[in-house]
Amino acid sequence: MRSLELKIPPPVIMLVAALLMWLIAAAVPVLTIGFAGNRIVAGLLVLVGLAIGAVAVVSFRKAGTTIHPTKPDTSACLVTSGIYARTRNPMYLGLLVILIGWAVLLANIAALALLPAFVAYINRFQIGPEERALAGKFPSEFDAYRKRVRRWL
Repeated sequence: MRSLELKIPPPVIMLVAALLMWLIAAAVPVLTIGFAGNRIVAGLLVLVGLAIGAVAVVSFRKAGTTIHPTKPDTSACLVTSGIYARTRNPMYLGLLVILIGWAVLLANIAALALLPAFVAYINRFQIGPEERALAGKFPSEFDAYRKRVRRWL
């Protein structure tokens, strides 16, 4: 299973999950439960997800460290301030919020099943290896940060 670690960029995983959600919704239309305002709610969620991701990327850029998700060992520093004081993985949180917005737009209960699958995949094949790399590069600093700030929220 290590062969999948850090191989597929998380935005690609999010797009695959979104496609699978759409296919599931199309395959099981009987589980669609539209509601008034779902497009507005979906749009707001997507905007919030994009904003979370953008703030996280700007934080990395200001710190002068890499945002490349497949090369965490090239990190120049550990970013722990701003949005990173609330969540250790705001970029992945932003992707999840975008997927939640997509699920709201699809309004299909079966499509929601992909949300925990996305989280499980990102935890196992992206966050776990990243955290091992950061713990190796910044041992005491990352350990203190990990104890202080939650992985997702």
